Amino acid sequence: MSRNRTILVTAGIMLSLFLASMESTVVATAMPTIVGQLGGLEHYSWVFSAFMLASTTVVPLYGKLSDIYGRRNLYVIAMALFLVGSILCGRAGTMTQLIFARALQGIGAGGIMPLAFILIGEMFSLEQRAKMQGLFSGVWGVSSIAGPLLGGFIVDQFSWHWIFYINVFPGLIAAALVAFGWRDQTRSHERPAVDYAGAALLTVGIITLLLGLMEFGTFNSWMFLASSIVLFIILWQVEIRAADPILPIPLFRDALFSSATAHGLMTGWAVFGSISFIPLFVQSVLGANATQAGITITPMLLGWVAASIFGTRIMLRVGYHRLGLVGTALFVVGATLMLFIGVESSQIMMMVFVTLMGIGMGLSIPAFVIAVQTSVERKHLGTATSMLQFSRSIGGTLGVSVMGAALSARLASNLSASGLDPSLVTQLLDPTPGSELVIDAGVRIAMANAIHLIFIIAFVAAILGLAAAFFAPRKDLTENPPDNEPVLMSAE
Repeated sequence: MSRNRTILVTAGIMLSLFLASMESTVVATAMPTIVGQLGGLEHYSWVFSAFMLASTTVVPLYGKLSDIYGRRNLYVIAMALFLVGSILCGRAGTMTQLIFARALQGIGAGGIMPLAFILIGEMFSLEQRAKMQGLFSGVWGVSSIAGPLLGGFIVDQFSWHWIFYINVFPGLIAAALVAFGWRDQTRSHERPAVDYAGAALLTVGIITLLLGLMEFGTFNSWMFLASSIVLFIILWQVEIRAADPILPIPLFRDALFSSATAHGLMTGWAVFGSISFIPLFVQSVLGANATQAGITITPMLLGWVAASIFGTRIMLRVGYHRLGLVGTALFVVGATLMLFIGVESSQIMMMVFVTLMGIGMGLSIPAFVIAVQTSVERKHLGTATSMLQFSRSIGGTLGVSVMGAALSARLASNLSASGLDPSLVTQLLDPTPGSELVIDAGVRIAMANAIHLIFIIAFVAAILGLAAAFFAPRKDLTENPPDNEPVLMSAE
């Protein structure tokens, strides 16, 4: 492509990446207000889970379908789904409508991210991609940090509806830039195999698992959990026989890959669950507004980005295993300190604790990703990398869902034991002027106790992540591996 077209497409990709990555965090600070106005606290976690599940499970399909139908067509479709979902989210009048709209939004976002990196891979040479990586990493970092702050500001100054409507105009510009600038390369008539059966089984299996965990202990929950086990067994058999499976079963025989996947699953469970519920604690228990709630989790993301940059620079000197272990240990320290958060805690204290968690993620996640990328054969590089991202996303989806169910059950039990009216929770989440004076302190205590259970679950997941890091093989990375050869050598 010409230089001008390359510039247009690059600008469109950067803008779309900013929107898709920001949408994962911008909702967190708005959710307490949304629940206060729409009701349905028991469905709080599904607003996050629907987006994360949809965006995660469609990622492999977009890559395959773009090989068949062209990158530009699939990119435009993905952006259209994302923007339609955004509009429907803004117009939602019930939590059920919002959840379905978030799922549609996630289906679009799940295509924007991989297609953006596919376009980058086709536009730039290896040397150019290395130079551009810092730029796109910066976009991710800025969007992650801006999301909570922007979400809180919009909710406080306008209304929660605009955290979704704000995507529309920039999204149309991004789609126009890519559609106008990109020219698909000539494709062969041979169409690659698409693992539709694997994608369908994986999606339905995870949904039934989530439904089982959400109503845990009831007859329906046991039916859902049994169904999910059956579906996962069928998925295993399908993936073993698939020509190009969504789940790379053979890779799990490698100890490093298995450890890294388990680490991603458990740390994703802990960190995404924490990000989703900390704003709820800050607003409902500490009495802060949405903007202040966004400020509370911003240090976590800042620490994540800064530690990621620092960690990748020193990894070859200290070793991936040591760096991953230290990072995960810091993450556990932060999760442990969160157990001491209560009604009398300060917002500054929480910011310090979540910063430790962010630094831990920033040190450990890149260490495992780079180690896996260096160890696998080149033909499995893309699959292995996407699987690590998949493990963190699925971990976050499961974590948010389980934490949401635990929160609802504990809060209902606390309110019942104290003889408090459950409707007071709505007033707590979306207070009217002067209502703070009549809200029973017992409601805040009941909410604080319920969210404390969330922090306990996050702590347990963090400990399991540390165990996965500890049992990862202790190996040294080599900088210049030969093609198609394993590139990790045992440390002496």
